[in-house]
Amino acid sequence: MIQNLPWLFLLLPLVVAAINWLCFSKCSRAAATFSILSALVTFGMCVAYLRGWETGTPDTYTWMPIESEGAISLSLGLMMDALAMRMMLVVTGIGLLVHIFSLGYMKGDPSNLSRYFAGLSIFMFSMTMIVLADNLAMTFIGWEMVGFSSYLLIGHWFNKESAADAAKKAFITNRVGDFGFLIGILLTLAVFGTLSFTEMAGKADAIAPAVLTATIICLFCGAVGKSAQFPLHVWLPDAMEGPTPVSALIHAATMVAAGVYMMVRLQVNMGEAAFTDCACTVIATVGAITAVLAALMALQQDDIKRVLAYSTLSQLGYMVMAVGLLAGEAAMYHLYTHAWFKALLFLGAGAIIVRCHHEQDIWKMGGLRKRMPLTVLSFLAGTCALIAIPGFSGFFSKEAILDAALAKNPVFFWVGAAVAALTTFYMARLCLVAFWGEARAHGAAEAKEAGPTMLLPLLALSVMAIISGYGFVADDLVPFEGFHAHDFTLGLPFYVSMASLILGLVLAFAIYGLGKRKQDPLAGNPLSTALRKRLYIDELYDKGLIGFVQGSLARAIDLTDNAGVRGIGTLGTGWIIGKLGKLLTWFQGGVLRRYAILAALGMLVFLFLLASSSFSH
Repeated sequence: MIQNLPWLFLLLPLVVAAINWLCFSKCSRAAATFSILSALVTFGMCVAYLRGWETGTPDTYTWMPIESEGAISLSLGLMMDALAMRMMLVVTGIGLLVHIFSLGYMKGDPSNLSRYFAGLSIFMFSMTMIVLADNLAMTFIGWEMVGFSSYLLIGHWFNKESAADAAKKAFITNRVGDFGFLIGILLTLAVFGTLSFTEMAGKADAIAPAVLTATIICLFCGAVGKSAQFPLHVWLPDAMEGPTPVSALIHAATMVAAGVYMMVRLQVNMGEAAFTDCACTVIATVGAITAVLAALMALQQDDIKRVLAYSTLSQLGYMVMAVGLLAGEAAMYHLYTHAWFKALLFLGAGAIIVRCHHEQDIWKMGGLRKRMPLTVLSFLAGTCALIAIPGFSGFFSKEAILDAALAKNPVFFWVGAAVAALTTFYMARLCLVAFWGEARAHGAAEAKEAGPTMLLPLLALSVMAIISGYGFVADDLVPFEGFHAHDFTLGLPFYVSMASLILGLVLAFAIYGLGKRKQDPLAGNPLSTALRKRLYIDELYDKGLIGFVQGSLARAIDLTDNAGVRGIGTLGTGWIIGKLGKLLTWFQGGVLRRYAILAALGMLVFLFLLASSSFSH
């Protein structure tokens, strides 16, 4: 039985979610306790496995046998390799801290907290299934469950119209990518003859490049949706309408990283030979476009969570670009470091929002470094990691991606360098406006330090934001044989990175000073307006794709239904039968004169036909 102990990673949060919803729907304290204990146990198991704890290979269960020549069957099994277990450390570690942080953040919230913690547990179950699945069919189940759980959590405050709309937008947008993902899974089954990751190795060489390209791009569609890449990036900023701990767990560290993890998993198991030049170019280009567009949009956002949301999009673009450059180790390196410092930034933003009476506009903050020193200090640690200041974790992982880009395609290297400058500028803007100067609103003037349940997770994440890029941590976290954390070397990537960092800081300080301005000096011009309105991409979707295309199709269908199906088919047939019935009632009305006329007409017709027959002979 001990060999099946790893199934607890899946079953424990699922059972806890059911217990919370069925038994503790009226007792939020018990629900929170069970959810936190579940996260703690799974995190402890993950650490134990990474420290060498062996329980044997867990059993694989046949889910759906398919009668065919190859006797294919879909199974449910766990893959406990280095890649999976190190990703599990991120999922369970950040999941545990988010659960603890939620105690302070959601305190006094009038919504159903049992439902909230049940949603967190369902998400932990779903994300674990993606990470530990040993085949694409099981991955897809987890993939859809993650979409469902994110729908629940984003729309937790369902009485708030914007939150309900954001939940629907996230769910529907992801379905678009998932449709392509499902086609990719079917193509994989057709050309590889299996969905099992371990059985894919070495089969790509015998498959036509065009077929491989189509398969990989279709599978990549799933990553485009889940990791919010262009053009399906539009759901992530709106998803900030959910509780901030949800943003930290789902939209910074785990769910949005699932697409990157899945693509690296395919590179590891299918082999790099499956990733043709065409497929790699598409993947890297989509990542680069997303990184640039998201960084530009972040420049003029005033909502503290939306700035971080666009930052997440941009950093995911970095990772996807690295996947397209066949630098999976650099992508996972940045995924690990980014998970810690971006979760730190979101949770720090959550603590600030709560203490500022749920104010999210940075122009209504100011002076918070004096009122919330530890929270601001931890937020600055995450910022330093994000803008890649030397010595912080983000510097090492970002340099690894830039090195890979310079070696394989310099165009992507310069794109990455430009995005680094933009990242520095918008994060410096956020910190100067929110933390320096004087309070600009009542909430900021009354802000005070976060409580222990919020502060302790921030301090733990601050430590990881600093050390997770160093070799003594990263060499064990990045699951590639022979991997070594990026060493500090003087070269073109370093010099360009430092130039980007200095340029971004100088521009931010020159424009915003030390936070004494009352409003954004860059606002009001057409470029600023376009950036604030997300380069009108959302409007294009709303008015063009949904309004015009869907509206035109709806009108065409309505016309077909009313004029064709309903008009001619249903009502038309009824009208004809009705008129025919009225005509027959005239013939059979019981009036003797009509019968005599009809008999005479009949006789005339008979005589005419008889005469015609005689003449023809």
